[in-house]
Amino acid sequence: MLTDPPRSALTAAVLPPSSEELQQEKVTLLCLANKGFPSDWTLSWELDGSRTSFTWEESKSSVMVQNDGLYSWSSTLRIPADQWRKVGSVTCEASQGSLTAVKETLRKNQCSQL
Repeated sequence: MLTDPPRSALTAAVLPPSSEELQQEKVTLLCLANKGFPSDWTLSWELDGSRTSFTWEESKSSVMVQNDGLYSWSSTLRIPADQWRKVGSVTCEASQGSLTAVKETLRKNQCSQL
């Protein structure tokens, strides 16, 4: 008999662009969500608390099941470098139905090279 894996606390992390990438026209941010169940969580982005006032390219990975039966996802956000220089914070939110959303915020003033 198959049983569902135990519900686990989903974690999220936002990774900033590399220092080399800051010299490019566009920068890439990465959101990693891990240890989620069930498999249909979605990831969304906010820049300075807004989803609509910025221009960006977004791509999402396929859902990957881990050895423990829990799932992980990632989302990549590409924005113009000049826009990144103006942004104070970037938030990634993982949400799924009625479960409590998980938000992780990267504040630029906490990044040493940015």
